Amino acid sequence: MLRLTKKADYGLMALKYLAEHPETPSVSAKDIADTYGIPAQLLAKVLQRLAKVGLLRSHAGMNGGYALSKAAGTITAFEVIHAIDGPLFITSCTKGSKSCEVEPNCTVKEPLARVNESIADVLRSITVSDLVDNETAILRAAQAPQLVTIALTM
Repeated sequence: MLRLTKKADYGLMALKYLAEHPETPSVSAKDIADTYGIPAQLLAKVLQRLAKVGLLRSHAGMNGGYALSKAAGTITAFEVIHAIDGPLFITSCTKGSKSCEVEPNCTVKEPLARVNESIADVLRSITVSDLVDNETAILRAAQAPQLVTIALTM
């Protein structure tokens, strides 16, 4: 089963929180963690990673914390997940250029690659502002290209 990691979940939740509080110049990891009941130390590491890749700005000091580095409508779920978890793959055979011993007879690599790309496209269509406005996110996901149907014949 394809699942996001807890870190990716926490990253998306944190960016949603920041988008919901644009009037606050800087929000601490602890404030976000307390709001959602998630481990503050783990969230701090996730936020540091998101700041490192440029999705957040970090502010040090007594009133320090985090803020979105750009408009919530321009940050996609795909960017957040990729920043935290790395490339999205639903099978190990789509990773890199290493070939496996059954590749010459494999009938699922290409269809699964299309599924992988369809999932990535849906994640690219959902922005942080969509997470704030759930109805918009649902509408965009419904309008995204449908996942590929795989028919295997033996």
